This record gives sequence, C-alpha cells and structure tokens, in this order.
Amino acid sequence: MHVIIGRGATANAAALLLAESGDQVRVVSRTGGGPEHPRITRIALDAGDATALTDVADGATTIINCAMPAYHTWPQTVPPLFGAILSTAERTGAVYVMLGNLYGYGPMEGPLTEDHPLAATGPKGEVRARTWLEAKAAHDAGRVRATEVRAGQFLGPGAFSIFNAMVVPKVLTGRLALVPAALDTPHSFTSIDDAARTLVTVARDDRAHGHPWHAPVVVSSVRDAATRLAELAGAPPPQLAEMTDRELTLLGTTAPLWDELWETHHMSHAPFVVDASRIQSTFGLQATPLDDVLTATLRATSTPPRALTTA
Repeated sequence: MHVIIGRGATANAAALLLAESGDQVRVVSRTGGGPEHPRITRIALDAGDATALTDVADGATTIINCAMPAYHTWPQTVPPLFGAILSTAERTGAVYVMLGNLYGYGPMEGPLTEDHPLAATGPKGEVRARTWLEAKAAHDAGRVRATEVRAGQFLGPGAFSIFNAMVVPKVLTGRLALVPAALDTPHSFTSIDDAARTLVTVARDDRAHGHPWHAPVVVSSVRDAATRLAELAGAPPPQLAEMTDRELTLLGTTAPLWDELWETHHMSHAPFVVDASRIQSTFGLQATPLDDVLTATLRATSTPPRALTTA
C-alpha cells in the first residue's frame, strides 16, 4: 500500500501507475480529490497534521510527497508541512519519496548533474534544498529511507506550468503569447508521466535510497516546442514574444505569483540544461519524445490548464 500526498497531475499519474500495477493507494489532500480507480482511496486530510497522517499511513510501504502549497508561500508553508510528512515516514517505516525540482541548485553553468552543490540564492530554492537535506540527514542517521526526484519544467496534460498556461492556449487559437522566458535558449522539460514513472521506480528500488535523481528531460527552446505544438495541431505558426521586465513587474501588482518568477530568472532566461543520464543508466528510464507529450496535451485541451493566477 502506498500513500501519495497531493492531487496535482504528477500525483494523480503516480497513483494510477501504482493502482494499475495491482497496489493499493491512498491519495491524501485537503479536498480529498484525486483520480478514480478501484484500488485508490481518496482521503481529505491536512498532511501537516503528523498524527492524523500517521494513522492514514499505518502499514504503508511508501509515502510519496507531491504536496505543493501556493507558490508564493513556500518559505512559510513548506518547512512545517514537509517536516510532518518526514516525521510520518519515520514513525511508520515507509520509504519516503519526495517530488522536488531544480530550484535548490541556484545559478549554474554547463549541464546540471545530481552532484552539483545545492547553492540556491533565493528563498524558494533555499527551502527546497533544506527539506531534502533534512530528509537526507534522517536517512544517513538510519531513521528513514529517503530519496528525491527532481523534475524540470512540467509538460503534458494537467501540468501546472508556464508553457501549459501561457503558451498552449494562445498557440492553438492563433494569438500572441507573451512568455516570461527567453524564447530561443535551451531548457529542460519533464513530462508529467515521466515524473510519475520516476517516482514509482525509485520508490520500489533500494538502489535509489539516500540519493536525489533527475527525472528524464527533453531539452528544447520555448519557440521550438511551441512551433512543434502548432504543427501537430494544424494551427498557424506561433506568435511569441518575450515578456519585458516592466510587464512582469506590472503583473506582480495583480497576483503574488508573478513577483516570485524573479528568483528563477536564471532558469528561464539563460540556457538551463539538465543531465538525466544517471536515471537512465541505473534504471533504464528515458524521456518520452516531445511529440508524444505534445500530442497528449492536445488530446486533453478540452480541459483547460489551471490558470497561473490561481496558484
């Protein structure tokens, strides 16, 4: 039995992978949402309540942490929430798997490997680095078996990302897309399904424990991905423009999310290429081709991506 915390696209995909393999899954979220499946139980619970979460996770083989508080609240909300989840893993003896990202590394040059130091310079990156280091310390002390999957910018159906929210709908309707990112520099994208496959794989293999792992990535520029999306959809060539600093600053007066993008400017406006060869050489996981991810996105366009302003 596995406990998955969160009800985002990656959490849902991981829950379905586990359920379809024959395992029982409990999906925990504040609202009790999640995918429907005979082997999935959806539970409404505040995962920050370690006592209540421990009751739910009693007997679990794995706890997969896909929790994601509101983006602009991470420095305040992530430490107590992740601390409660780590405590639950220690109490129950479950393997603790964290869904992470690349923020903890901070600015870098050249291909990024898991050996790169966690040298984040912003508050969201610092908190993501700290929560992994706390889990790693607990692992090294023998209190828990822990691992982390670090994904690039998400692509695919249901992904909460700049590309899905700000590029996809504009490309499909032939309108101008203003993007808070450089349009022609290489970036590393991870499909929702690849992130889920990686979570499930590292949860089940002792070789993964005690280490972070980069999920498989597709390297593409925003323009190339948008152009391929338009070609697959039979839409006109995309109209794209890079959002100016002034435009981003003005957006920051409308919702707190936009001001948070300054911290990750080095990831969106300069080449940011991830080396995911370790997950491939160890477990045989490879990235889903970009065309396949974009095709799946097109099939799901009847359900619009979650608006970024609601984060």
